[in-house]
Amino acid sequence: MNIRFFNGTILTLENGTELSSGEVWVFDHLIGYVGKPQDNNIKWDREINLNGNLIMPGFKDAHTHSAMTFLRSFADDLPLDKWLNEKVFPMEAKLNDDLIYAFSKIAIMEYLTSGITSNFDMYISPNPVIQASIDCGFRTVMTGGLNNFTQTVEEIDECYKKYNGYNPLISYELGFHAEYTCSRELLEGMASIVKEHQAPVFCHNSETKKEVKECLDRYGTTPTVFLDRLGMFNYGGGGYHCVHMTKDDISVFEKHGLSVVTNPGSNAKLASGVAPISKFMKKGINIAIGTDGPASNNCLDMFREMFLTTSLAKLKEKDASAVDANEVLKMATLGGARAMGLRNCDTLSRGKLADLIVIDLNQPNMQPINNITKNLVYSGSKQNVVLTMVNGNILYEKGEFNIGEEPEKIYETANKMLANKNYYILILIHKKDAVQTTQHLFYFKIWISKYPTFD
Repeated sequence: MNIRFFNGTILTLENGTELSSGEVWVFDHLIGYVGKPQDNNIKWDREINLNGNLIMPGFKDAHTHSAMTFLRSFADDLPLDKWLNEKVFPMEAKLNDDLIYAFSKIAIMEYLTSGITSNFDMYISPNPVIQASIDCGFRTVMTGGLNNFTQTVEEIDECYKKYNGYNPLISYELGFHAEYTCSRELLEGMASIVKEHQAPVFCHNSETKKEVKECLDRYGTTPTVFLDRLGMFNYGGGGYHCVHMTKDDISVFEKHGLSVVTNPGSNAKLASGVAPISKFMKKGINIAIGTDGPASNNCLDMFREMFLTTSLAKLKEKDASAVDANEVLKMATLGGARAMGLRNCDTLSRGKLADLIVIDLNQPNMQPINNITKNLVYSGSKQNVVLTMVNGNILYEKGEFNIGEEPEKIYETANKMLANKNYYILILIHKKDAVQTTQHLFYFKIWISKYPTFD
């Protein structure tokens, strides 16, 4: 479709947070023009009067677990280790692909309402997550969730080869869950395929003090330094959370050009701590923002994450000038795009992919307009998102979704599945991997024997 947005306030992010007024033209899946109004004889499929509202690049949610919408408000008010081991892992052991697909769709809908046009998802079974994104028309970067119980190094390698070039909306980055959930053998295996593909790698990193202490006990050093010694970060990548970071850890990130993906909502709710954002910024480390999953947050809301990123940093530093709001806005857009390898949709520029959003400035929370970009971070909310476009397609507009299925049907399907305990079955990773599957079943049976029901 050829779509003309006119009479708008434009934030391209090409030159910081500088604003202009004019038009944005979209041809099929690409941005064709950004600038002042000009005469044209183009046949438009739609012409959208922005009435002065803001048009800008979409937010990039740089760390998610979409399918965990099924655990929203299921396991609240617990520390991370108990939350994972006593609640999340046992429940995930009962999932199947149909459930992952259904609940990923709910997450995608929530992303769209928050102006998020792409996500960086980690989950135990990538196929249904990817299919949900394709069916909805949403952009997803997938990464591996390798750990001692699910997936194998070989499966991660296969996914990397399969899903890069698989679909214009999909890409895949190497990844594993975390140092503390992977044996040394698994980590060395991951390092080998990182070397083979000369590719970046991502993982949860230094989320809690307990995680760091246990790594020190095992290997005599922090997770970041240990993984670096394995050669894990020789080709870039990054870490999710990065709360409890030493000077040496930060030096590793600086040396390899790694990205920090901060998740302030999840870290606050789980009492994991506050990431040293100011220190990262001073070292020139790329910072992105993620919501984490709906089980630990529980809201997939980039506006809330932006506010928490700056406000918690100010509280940590005891300095109201720490972490300027405009820098946080860049983290939620440009920083995420860089971490996710999405340089083709980072700014609102001619030739870039048409992943954009429209923000309603005519709402009381955005008035008066002293500073639009800081309003976005300090007072913006989902209510301001008028339109979300991904790859040139309007997937959300004024409360209505265009994702190939009615919301009511998606909710009905998901809730029926959730209510039917007999529907939950163990994930069989791949039938051809009989030995590995048997190993998975062994551990899953242990979990299920301890946690047999949802009650």
